[in-house]
Amino acid sequence: MMGRLKFDSRLEHIKIHEQHKGHDAMHLEMILILLVTLIVAQVALVEWKKRYYRSYQFCTLAGMWIIPVLMCLKNQWWRFIFSWLMFSCITGLIVRKALQKPLDGTTPRLVYKWFYLLYKLSYALGLVGYVVMMAAFFGLNLLFDSKVHIWMDFGMLFLFYGLYYGVLGRDVAEICADKMASHVGVRWQPALESGDTEYHTHVGVRWQPALESGDTEYHTHVGYYTAQGMPTRSLDATVCAVCGNKLLVQEGEEGVLENTYKLSCEHVYPLTVNRIKDINQLKMASSRFHEFCIRGWCIVGKKQTCPYCKEKVDLKKMFCNPWERPHVLYGQLLDWIRWLVAWQPLILCLVQGINWALGLE
Repeated sequence: MMGRLKFDSRLEHIKIHEQHKGHDAMHLEMILILLVTLIVAQVALVEWKKRYYRSYQFCTLAGMWIIPVLMCLKNQWWRFIFSWLMFSCITGLIVRKALQKPLDGTTPRLVYKWFYLLYKLSYALGLVGYVVMMAAFFGLNLLFDSKVHIWMDFGMLFLFYGLYYGVLGRDVAEICADKMASHVGVRWQPALESGDTEYHTHVGVRWQPALESGDTEYHTHVGYYTAQGMPTRSLDATVCAVCGNKLLVQEGEEGVLENTYKLSCEHVYPLTVNRIKDINQLKMASSRFHEFCIRGWCIVGKKQTCPYCKEKVDLKKMFCNPWERPHVLYGQLLDWIRWLVAWQPLILCLVQGINWALGLE
């Protein structure tokens, strides 16, 4: 039986050689078309990303989300389809809450925690897949009397799931973070002392009208982030500068659920003139954050600046554990996966279309 299979395989191999005999020039043309298309596509994608980042980001995210599941539907790979549906449903609900206006005060924390959990899961899946593949490469499968291809398939499967959902979650998290930060919700609070018609801005010397005539309150966001410049909301040392919720423990204290972190940047708390009783009130202070909030901001959202003052911060002072610092570097690896999953299938389809149009086989 085995001899018959080998004979059929060899016969098929000979037929392929006979079919393509004398097509060396044609094959060279096809290789050149492939190389030129890859180079042109890469340059075009880089320029597109540089000039029109938002449209590039949206199209890449759409390709990442749709192309793999279409391929799996064609090949009936139901395991991936089930995981994709579950991920899409949960992430869709989270994104819907992130885009609501106005947002509930707990929504930012929920969004960050979900994407941080997704990030940790994808990181763990990728690590397990890599370890299993390396174990198969060094022959450890022989200790368990198992075939090498079983271990390699298992490792590749875990590695793909980890990298795919890691990239997809990172892209969605970045979009949600930007959208959510611009309108994180509505909170009303007393703005000024009685009779005060102006307030002091964060720059220290500039003044601007604070309220409309007869208005006694002003509109602020939950959290302190603004797209440009310093926020217009006073920074409170007892609340998180990302989500705007109260800190449970002080910096340096051990928390039950999470700790409180402080970044290396410094900025002045803005105070209204009538509230300044002592020059010592204008003290330098650092932003404080919930652990999940700042980890989500810096790692999941791939941001290395203070959410309050936009100053670049040193993450090494916050992530003292050497095993946590590579998390930021891990985000760079995911950038390469985006091109392979979203754009490579489209580029290969384009190459096949060019070959078909030119009559190349």
